[in-house]
Amino acid sequence: MEAIYTIDQLNRKIQELEVRQDTEWCAVKDHIDDIKENLKPINLIRNTVEEINETVGFKSHLAQSAISIGIGYLAKRFIVGKGDTMFKGILGSIVQLIVTNLVSKPQNETSEEEEDSSQY
Repeated sequence: MEAIYTIDQLNRKIQELEVRQDTEWCAVKDHIDDIKENLKPINLIRNTVEEINETVGFKSHLAQSAISIGIGYLAKRFIVGKGDTMFKGILGSIVQLIVTNLVSKPQNETSEEEEDSSQY
């Protein structure tokens, strides 16, 4: 660390440190935004599916679609339960369709859509 002998040197050093602080604070906020994005339930499910695909070695779209449909079915059972009424059955099918579609989309595709919609 260099010695500071004048007010001008002190003011310059303060400005440098303020710029550094702003830069580091922006980096921290970006990192927090990334963490919040990764902790969203749909991203947790999607990342889990991707890890399963990599671990087991599923490369075909058929296997990935089957996993997405299975997760959609589980979501339907957890959210709606057994559909005794026609309304519950329809609601469960809609939930299953939405979850299946969200899980089957690549993560890059959904983040690009969110960025496009936030620009308008």
